[in-house]
Amino acid sequence: MSLDEHLVRVDGLSVGFGDVRAVDAVSFTLERGAALALVGESGSGKSTVAAALLGLHRDTGARVTGTVRVGGVDVGAAGDQELRRLRGSVAAMVFQDPLSSLDPYYAVGDQIAEVYRTHSGASRRAARARAVDVLDRVGIADAARRARSRPHEFSGGMRQRALIAMALACEPELIVADEPTTALDVTVQAQILDLLHTLREETGTGLLLVTHDVGVAAESVDDVLVMRHGRVVERGPVADVLAAPREPYTRRLLSAVPRVDAPREERGGDLGDVVVEAQGLRRAFGRGRGAFTAVDDVSLTVRAGETLGVVGESGSGKTTLGRMLVGLLEPTSGRLLHGGAEKQRPGPVPGAQMVFQDPVSSLNPRRSVGESVADPLRARGDRDEGAIRARVRDLLERVGLDPAHYDRYPHEFSGGQRQRVGIARALAAEPRLIVCDEPVSALDVTTQAQVTALLAELQRELGLALVFVAHDLAVVRQVSDRIAVMRRGRLVEYGSVDEVYGAPRDPYTRELLAAVPALDPAVAAERRAARRAQARSAAVPEELAAV
Repeated sequence: MSLDEHLVRVDGLSVGFGDVRAVDAVSFTLERGAALALVGESGSGKSTVAAALLGLHRDTGARVTGTVRVGGVDVGAAGDQELRRLRGSVAAMVFQDPLSSLDPYYAVGDQIAEVYRTHSGASRRAARARAVDVLDRVGIADAARRARSRPHEFSGGMRQRALIAMALACEPELIVADEPTTALDVTVQAQILDLLHTLREETGTGLLLVTHDVGVAAESVDDVLVMRHGRVVERGPVADVLAAPREPYTRRLLSAVPRVDAPREERGGDLGDVVVEAQGLRRAFGRGRGAFTAVDDVSLTVRAGETLGVVGESGSGKTTLGRMLVGLLEPTSGRLLHGGAEKQRPGPVPGAQMVFQDPVSSLNPRRSVGESVADPLRARGDRDEGAIRARVRDLLERVGLDPAHYDRYPHEFSGGQRQRVGIARALAAEPRLIVCDEPVSALDVTTQAQVTALLAELQRELGLALVFVAHDLAVVRQVSDRIAVMRRGRLVEYGSVDEVYGAPRDPYTRELLAAVPALDPAVAAERRAARRAQARSAAVPEELAAV
């Protein structure tokens, strides 16, 4: 086969940044119309490889060696004009975060039209028509009207569809999708993966998928390439690699993936007293016709030593509920009791702490991690700086960090380490209740496993009551004793893990479980076919149901 008969051919690609070699002698090919996943932990080099396919390292100071050919174009040798053509007509990239990829000030349709005009030279009228056409193709209902909407008027899933539409505008031969579903709910994730699969079937477009989620790879691709420390450690058909991985690293990666059908370790132990009780909690935002009820008549309890998992899609009210439980939001109505006593005054509840989803935004980048962990101690009135520093060092060590790193700053830590800092800060005030709001959603599977194991260990040692808020049903099943399923502000299912996962009563719960990625490609294909059949028979378009 000649060089140009491959859609992608990478030979000996190495990429260095300063003293760091991010990619080391990577080689692979991708045929036209095929799909390949690059899988690995954060820092494995997979996104660096993907960026090299579009020449995105040019003029960044990166050292790039080896050969990359895409659609017959030698990316390293291409001139600026040829590289611009490559990035529109030959290959297009779909990034992880659509909010940072879309301009908040311009209508979505205008942004897609501008990309099309830049690469095709089409008129404004033709470009607008093309934008509406590709938005319709990716499943945006009433595309002509929604093309005039700005990004903030789209849901997360719709924004990701808009990015895919932008990538499709110039009919590229290759789509490079870098973690396109990481921040999405399981049902929306399933819709995006189904969309990518359908587009491949209809257009013959090749797909290079970058993901840390092995389940996403099983749902989406023909072949998988596993990366570690910048090198390829295993490759082959996705069914073969997932069913019988040869390399120890691949086996460890797979063993860290939480599954809804895996045997579950009995958590055991006697539960203590009720730590927090919600009675008919309701929270509304806004007034008059614009009022919105985020949480509606929710009642639940959490005991010492117990983990309550709260699951649901974006907009279900689960984060609002979590913030009310710790006093960061006040209920519009209903009662909230801590240790049997009703909350008497507004503000944070003593003995309750929160671990947030994004440790980057919850840690001050200008203060050392040690000082951030010390904040709750000073807030409760501690004044002995020597004792504060000693307490913080103990906390850092307890969550698996080096106490000597007290004076380091957040950017010097990995994502998993920053989340450990957030947990240490929550522990500082010796709480009885910790609410974890999507604490592992941005982490790769091995780091997720480490953080959830840490929380379980701390709970056993300290008898903590934990509320684990997440959209990942597999992770929630692994860490929880009981489950609360929320939809549109209300509890639709509430019971033990075995009851909710083994015999769900509510159709919505069954829908969530059916959307969880399967590690078996054959099962994934069956589920995809079932979702297609359901979408065809539904009276309401799929996207409207997701908004």
